[in-house]
Amino acid sequence: MAGHSKWANIQHRKGRQDAKRGTLWTKIIREVTVAARDGGADPTMNSRLRLALDKARLGNVPKDKLQNAIARGAGKLEGANYEEIRYEGYGVGGAAIMIDCMTDNRTRTVAEVRHALAKNGGNLGTDGSVAFNFKHCGQLLFAPGTSEDKVMETALEAGADDVIANDDGSIEVTCAPGDFPALKDALEKAGLVPEMAEVTMKPLMETPLAGEDGERMQKLLDVLDDLDDVQSVYTTAAIG
Repeated sequence: MAGHSKWANIQHRKGRQDAKRGTLWTKIIREVTVAARDGGADPTMNSRLRLALDKARLGNVPKDKLQNAIARGAGKLEGANYEEIRYEGYGVGGAAIMIDCMTDNRTRTVAEVRHALAKNGGNLGTDGSVAFNFKHCGQLLFAPGTSEDKVMETALEAGADDVIANDDGSIEVTCAPGDFPALKDALEKAGLVPEMAEVTMKPLMETPLAGEDGERMQKLLDVLDDLDDVQSVYTTAAIG
């Protein structure tokens, strides 16, 4: 996304997550469950589970809920069997959207996603219709005022692919998904704590949206994010 919107967008996301902590907990617990199911219950041997638990700590998810989620994923407790599904579509101004879901009812989920898109100026696309606009990578964002030289030196030494200074003063670091845990650890050990750190689908192009179009697109993204089965929403929209 554009430098002018990067910081504003991440602050908006954090504010919404704080306001909807219960919904955030549900999404994190699902991620922990599926990560434990697919990769085992030991976070030292399962990087996806480790990242989910890091996110859980930041979200103050109670430890007993996390332990139960890991046990369910490992087959030690009864629970819903979640399926991972990705939907692709378009939003306001033709901006590309990818929507990652975890669901125990595919029919319900696709109906809710389609309805949310159609009601808010978007539409559901076919598999592969927008995926080429995104790159799977690790992404870390540092607040304006962070030392660019220190971030660059530490990040490149720890295996980062790129360090980008945005127009708004924030600094972005990207890496291969498999290098993300070690890179994040190296930066934090150097006293560089990112405002956002995740393995994500980073847009390779932008669709700038401002004014009323920007507001409509933000509403669409918020509506999608509020759906119970939606885990993550990615877009090429750069909302100014």
